[in-house]
Amino acid sequence: MQNGSLIKTVRRNGQSVWEFRWRDRTSGRAVYRRIVLGTTQQFATAIEARESIAGIVLEMNVNDIRSEMSALTISQLVEHYRHRELAPDITWKTYSTKQAYEIYLKRWILPKWKDWQLSKIKPIEVELWLRQLPLARSSRAKIRCIMSVLFNHGRRYEIFDDNPIQFVRQSAKRRKIPDVLSIDEISRLLAAVDSFSRMLIFLDATTGLRQSELFGLRWGDLKFESGEINVVRSIVNGMISDCKTESSMKPVPMGPALAEMLQKWKSETRFSAPGDWVFASKRTNGEGPIWGQSIMRKKIQPIVKSLGIDKRVGWHTFRHSYSTLLRFLGTDIKVQQDLLRHSSARLTLDTYTQSVTTAKREAQNAVIQLLIASGDRCSAAPAAMN
Repeated sequence: MQNGSLIKTVRRNGQSVWEFRWRDRTSGRAVYRRIVLGTTQQFATAIEARESIAGIVLEMNVNDIRSEMSALTISQLVEHYRHRELAPDITWKTYSTKQAYEIYLKRWILPKWKDWQLSKIKPIEVELWLRQLPLARSSRAKIRCIMSVLFNHGRRYEIFDDNPIQFVRQSAKRRKIPDVLSIDEISRLLAAVDSFSRMLIFLDATTGLRQSELFGLRWGDLKFESGEINVVRSIVNGMISDCKTESSMKPVPMGPALAEMLQKWKSETRFSAPGDWVFASKRTNGEGPIWGQSIMRKKIQPIVKSLGIDKRVGWHTFRHSYSTLLRFLGTDIKVQQDLLRHSSARLTLDTYTQSVTTAKREAQNAVIQLLIASGDRCSAAPAAMN
């Protein structure tokens, strides 16, 4: 079993860096290799530099019988997973997915389980820990999922042979139903905001685009002749990536009124070439799209509050509202699923769609009237017999 050697060297440009050296025996003979881990500014101590290569050390000892007896920790497993699944050159995971995994790992999983040996982690301990976290159930379920992914990763690379997380119970059911806006509330909001925000809200509320997709649109994606919007990319924190699933990449209808509004906006903006962003940022001279969260926080949410709409409103609120309004209009569930570009109809119904109060009343009243009519017929029958 080898641990490699970590040394501090000075490069020709005078920069101090950490180098890791080890023997690679994969080809049948020992080949000495080395990589630069980073500068001494990135890793102030040898301990910090050594932690960054835990995954590499695991991998180079995976077939060593002595390594099987060593007490592997969550920290080592996480570094191996980062090396193999979350590295910048990994293309089968989107940037947003990598970022989300890193946040959960750094903020919740590692602070608690970092130094725990894999063999010492028990399902009931993880379950009790999840229950006391000050997070929504969906977030706790995500943490459970990531921990399970870590253990399955260890099994895949044969560095551990168990997954205790499969026995951990954690519901993802929401405690609080997401807010949705009524037609009246959306109309009032559209009338109160500036023209730029109006274009954004109207597009989002009539297409159900996700925030990353909304601000990832280029003019070349809008097919005015066929009345479609091609959703081919998403943008998160300034990083461009492909959409997550095949369903997400389905074209979105663009009705005549929406197309007219978009063409008007195209004639007004300085950035209207096919490769330009539909909502380009003037601050970057059109090199990138505007920052969606900034527009929401500074321009839209204050208007929502001033209108007396006591709801939590974000970009995803318009997607939930779109789904609920489609249901209110009696849209077929399959059509609704396709419009929202969900992979399953269950997600559309269970997560995104809420029954509007008016629709509930009408449905209940229809049942009441049916029973009243039935009761009248029954009471009239004996009179007819007499």
